Amino acid sequence: MSPIPTGRLFRTDQGSDLVLTRTFRALADDVWASLTEPERTARWFGPWEGEAAPGRTVKVQMVFEEQEPWMEVRIDACDPPRRLALSMVDEAGTWRMELLLSEVDGVTELRLVHHLSTEEGIGEVGPGWEYYLDMLAASRAGTPLPAFDDYYPSQKAYFEDLTTAD
Repeated sequence: MSPIPTGRLFRTDQGSDLVLTRTFRALADDVWASLTEPERTARWFGPWEGEAAPGRTVKVQMVFEEQEPWMEVRIDACDPPRRLALSMVDEAGTWRMELLLSEVDGVTELRLVHHLSTEEGIGEVGPGWEYYLDMLAASRAGTPLPAFDDYYPSQKAYFEDLTTAD
């Protein structure tokens, strides 16, 4: 399988936004549950624990990463079922992102917006988000989960080229 990268890069006054989109034949409430309920996030990203609320921090286990590390994720904003803003800090730096849902006639669009402080490393970050969003889609559809090797390094050049496009 050779998944086709979909990410787009937008320059803003604050930096750059990497935006990836997926569409689901489902109500926004159901897609929201896939993004926020620990037993459902465990299927495609990893389980989490803690008291979830804006301004609070939860712990998320990255079960699809080597050594399945736990990381702290701060909930910056939560407006169910439309917007979830998160931030986390790891050895690669600070990650700020938003998950935005919009629904029309029972079809929900999910936009993952990764607010980049630098475009350096986008060749690794972009394929990772493509992989995780396709993991979400597969977990919702009950189909086999994709393999990360189908995304990286094959999509690296696509994302690096976004930084030079006008």
